[in-house]
Amino acid sequence: MASVRAGTLRRVAHCREKLLPAPHPHRLRRRLHAVGPVLIGACHLGSLSLLFTGLSLGAALWGLALYLVRMLATTAIYHRLLTHRSYRTPAPVLWVGCLVGASAGQMGPSWWKAHHLEHHRHGDTVADPHTPLKPVRGWRGFWRSQAGWLLGPAFHPATLPADVEADPVLRAIDRLHFLPLLALAALSWQLGGLTWLGAFCLSTTLLFHGVATVNSVAHLAGEQPFATGDASRNNAWVALITLGEGWHNLHHAFPRSVRQGFTLEQGQVRRLPDPTYGFVRLLQMLGMARELRIPSERALQARGAA
Repeated sequence: MASVRAGTLRRVAHCREKLLPAPHPHRLRRRLHAVGPVLIGACHLGSLSLLFTGLSLGAALWGLALYLVRMLATTAIYHRLLTHRSYRTPAPVLWVGCLVGASAGQMGPSWWKAHHLEHHRHGDTVADPHTPLKPVRGWRGFWRSQAGWLLGPAFHPATLPADVEADPVLRAIDRLHFLPLLALAALSWQLGGLTWLGAFCLSTTLLFHGVATVNSVAHLAGEQPFATGDASRNNAWVALITLGEGWHNLHHAFPRSVRQGFTLEQGQVRRLPDPTYGFVRLLQMLGMARELRIPSERALQARGAA
């Protein structure tokens, strides 16, 4: 029990040191951020165009490629690098990765990191911006965690991460987060007309809901091999569609671990498929990633749930 409590305190300290008051938040920033949900809604509607145009093989492959590349940008760059610093890269790798992440409709780096750290600080309490458990449960809680929270007061973070705000490139990507998404939509139109644009919209819609299942499904269904004090769970289905992010219970136990694919079986550590970690390892082999953080087997076993 003492080790669990100490681990919880370390996680809270990690989140607090990274999330600091935003420098003079103003109306323009809030308006620029508010463009995000509008474009995601437009992608949902744009997906319906495929009912009239059909989906060609080329358009389907384009949509699949966009899904995989942008999901990796969200998981490997926005989440494990930008937010938790579970490994290090040269600045250009972070910048390019954040541009691709913004093109996924995942908002900008300051907004994304601020909300995710709030989730870790207040996991599954009323202060958690997107828990499916409070203040409501059931289908209403699921809807809130999947998308509804973006339409209420919780959408605008009260604070912004000081390290991201101090980087002028990341700050510009955050404020103009909608431009990469619009540019990718325009490219899709140029490459294949309405069908390819519809494939882009469908890819973006599926990616949005895929990422959101980490907030919703991975706090409702799955296994809890590690003691975390919240409802985070390892969910294989979520891990499949998010390239490894569904091992969410491990992530809440060890937020800084670059590899999330771990579980415990009868007290023994077992590795799970984690394509995002494989991508980071590829970056490492190419000399673009270093200082990968992975907990030891002893640390993993010590955090086993009773």
